[in-house]
Amino acid sequence: MLTIMAILFVIGYICIALEHVIHVNKSATALLLATVLWVCVAFAYPSALFVYPDFLSYLELNPGSSFIGWLTSHPLLEHLGETAEIIFFLLGAMTIVELIDTHKGFALITDRITTTKKSSLLWIISILSFFMSAVLDNMTTTIVMVTLSRKLIWDRNDRLLFIGMIILAANAGGAWSPIGDVTTIMLWVANKVSALNIMKMTFLASLISILVPLLILSFKMKGNMSRPESLSDNKNSIPKWQSKLVLIAGVGTLLFVPVFKTFTHLPPYLGMLGGLGFLWILTDILHKKDRESRPQNLVTAILQKVDTPSVLFFLGILMAVAALQTYGHLNLLSQSLDNIPLQEPEKYYLITMTIGVLSAIVDNVPLVAGAMGMYNFPMDHYFWEFLAYTAGTGGSILIIGSAAGVAAMGMEKIDFIWYVKKISWLALIGFFSGSVVFIIQKAIFGI
Repeated sequence: MLTIMAILFVIGYICIALEHVIHVNKSATALLLATVLWVCVAFAYPSALFVYPDFLSYLELNPGSSFIGWLTSHPLLEHLGETAEIIFFLLGAMTIVELIDTHKGFALITDRITTTKKSSLLWIISILSFFMSAVLDNMTTTIVMVTLSRKLIWDRNDRLLFIGMIILAANAGGAWSPIGDVTTIMLWVANKVSALNIMKMTFLASLISILVPLLILSFKMKGNMSRPESLSDNKNSIPKWQSKLVLIAGVGTLLFVPVFKTFTHLPPYLGMLGGLGFLWILTDILHKKDRESRPQNLVTAILQKVDTPSVLFFLGILMAVAALQTYGHLNLLSQSLDNIPLQEPEKYYLITMTIGVLSAIVDNVPLVAGAMGMYNFPMDHYFWEFLAYTAGTGGSILIIGSAAGVAAMGMEKIDFIWYVKKISWLALIGFFSGSVVFIIQKAIFGI
């Protein structure tokens, strides 16, 4: 069953990558793949599962319980809960951003960006994404910046290149901040890294990982771009004070999420949903008198614009990876990496870089979780710091390797193969450039 599941995952992954060739929606493939893999887990011999000791412990407390009963009420339910946290976070963030956009809040920002030179705008958007991601997170930053890019760049080919750099910048920015990415949050909460040290040790590497692709692409992007024409919509003319209010409230809500997580220690999606509830009430009050004449400004109308297929794709691919994790594929992978015949620190540099590259294919969360379970290094050891960098930036190599990439893929219908041809090589160069900088930094300054 171990081999069968691995083969099925590879076949499903190829179908997702060739979506535009086989004309089958990637969401359908991901959902079917997740279902089939979990069926395989259900019909496997329990003793072959990585989580078999957990099942035995459960039997001691609940004699006579069935394997399927335990599987559906524990591993499957736990993984579904973890996936649902990300999905509800994504739904809340997308709705808030769409609400700001509907109220023309982003127009207040784009109107201040006057440059039409492609290379200059590329630097502005990428650096802004890099630092925003450290404060918010890579997925929320990507949603906001993709929306902004639609207002600034008319030509789709140019816009997709910009969005590719937004993905790279958002993932790089999230890697050096303790609240910028799920994996850095995991390491921080588990006391593997301290906030100040992770920023000090990974900032330069993360910055280089985006600066190198930026420099390369700057030489390729010549000339000026055309901006979308500002279409006046008399039916949806928003007073400027309302645009400012919704923009400030919306951005404030997004910034509140990491603060909420820090002070309450509750999952970030609760802060996001709470912020959405606040904005919902605020906009309902603002449009109390014109609800019937301008229903498009209400959250109930905006929710209908949410890209449901992309959300379902996210659900399918994460649950498919969860099935592999439950059976033990990822644990076997981690153990095989640990058998590399090298000495420290070269061995652990290679392990963390391999995890980073693999995070472009398999979700980085279970990979990092597996590494945390295997190694017992002290807080702020270079292994944890380098792992935060590689797991955070490695997902940029493929578009479905990170939450930021999946969000952008859904919003702009980006083709998997197009991303591989145009962006993946830039991401690889940036990834290895940052890795070299981290290793040199460690050699010079020590731990």
